[in-house]
Amino acid sequence: MNSWNASSPRSDASPGATSTPESGVDAFVRLTLSAIANDSFVRLVLSSPLSPAPGIHRIQARLIAIRGAPMLSITTREARRDSTRNLAVQETEAWLRSQLDSATGFSAALLGTLAKDWQLSTKPGAPPRLTSHRPSQTEAPTRHHDRAKHRAVDASGQDWLHALGLTDVHGKPTPKQADKYQQIQRYTEILGHHVVECGWTPGTQVTVVDMGCGRGALTFAAWHLLRRKLALEAQVIGIELRQELVMEAQQRATSLGLEGLRFQAGRIDQARFERIDGLIALHACDTATDDAVLRGINAGAQLIVVAPCCHQSVRPQLASPELLAPLLEHGLLEERFAEWLTDGLRALVLEWAGYRVRLTEFVASEHTPKNLLVTAVRVRTPFSDARLQARMRALLHHFGIHDTPWMHLLESPAGKEESP
Repeated sequence: MNSWNASSPRSDASPGATSTPESGVDAFVRLTLSAIANDSFVRLVLSSPLSPAPGIHRIQARLIAIRGAPMLSITTREARRDSTRNLAVQETEAWLRSQLDSATGFSAALLGTLAKDWQLSTKPGAPPRLTSHRPSQTEAPTRHHDRAKHRAVDASGQDWLHALGLTDVHGKPTPKQADKYQQIQRYTEILGHHVVECGWTPGTQVTVVDMGCGRGALTFAAWHLLRRKLALEAQVIGIELRQELVMEAQQRATSLGLEGLRFQAGRIDQARFERIDGLIALHACDTATDDAVLRGINAGAQLIVVAPCCHQSVRPQLASPELLAPLLEHGLLEERFAEWLTDGLRALVLEWAGYRVRLTEFVASEHTPKNLLVTAVRVRTPFSDARLQARMRALLHHFGIHDTPWMHLLESPAGKEESP
């Protein structure tokens, strides 16, 4: 590792010319522009924001080509969403300097190039420090705007994909199941990110329960991710009320020899387990989603993933505040508002129970209009934030909601936990 001396003259100064000392930030910006110009740019990462108020945690950038013109593709990561935009090369210097502002920017920056990796760090009261390391990558990454598609479920899942009728004998998605196949890919990709966030590493023993699993396509996908891709010692259990679907799914799992995957008949609110580390409930109708959320909370599940379906409970209870009454006289708007309110309250309940919550559209609306995925990872002591409890009480009172499966939690600040 080499450290950059902030008082050193620019290395590209002409012989015999009077050179001005170059700061660490100036050098970092110059090196970034140079890497873009000579096509040695690998990546740019900005982290540790000095001003956390806007909620931006991290920025990543890669060099792409659009219609032959180089541009930076910038991904901004926030607590609840990611956003991507493209930046023209001629705008890079001004943008990067604004991001490295000593008062409001980021205190850590990493520039990866084919020759070296450069790391810039800023500490209050000290000049920025620039250090170099061996390059982490020595081959130029693709500059294509659309990267080659990465399949979360690849050819190694062909056995169960074909058994479920999702692919043909050649591994291609069948026309009638194309939407379901796409849903499985996206769901598995998102689930994989949150498994990593949970800190589950190869060999970790976990029990993951899929409540209301239907034919079990997504249960098979969760098993595939946890057992085959991530090498966890996972037990994946699909729970379904319809006995005939349970028998079909179990027969497939048994015939394929999928160890650690099983299906059983039962209700979301009644099935019993020794432990639940992860709970999944996708497209569970009406209050069944709330039952699943409550089961996960009470069992102390580290990971909860739900995709709400129809909402029928809140709308009949909805008492329109005077200001909103003229809008909610329209049935369609009232229905949509009831859905938003229901899912918003679910997110608040999970946050109050100690989870970091994200809401994501996990597939395009043309595949299914019920495309909201609520993911929650437990990160703190449950039921310890009185502010969140007060917010839920206020919302419920404001809209006249008096009956939900998790309502009793508000009367039990200690978050009384039941056995799994």
